[in-house]
Amino acid sequence: MRPPQDTAETVRRARFGRLPEQVRLEDTIEERPAIAPDPAQGAYDADEWLVRYCL
Repeated sequence: MRPPQDTAETVRRARFGRLPEQVRLEDTIEERPAIAPDPAQGAYDADEWLVRYCL
């Protein structure tokens, strides 16, 4: 019969005996826009402002 320490060592080596597979750098990066595009961003009209407040 094997000592309990050897059994524990065998179980440990079976579980942690190898390093995990390497992860490619491309698989660790996620690219998303920093903010969602604002549809009203280009809606400013200088002429409309003049008509509303200056006439």
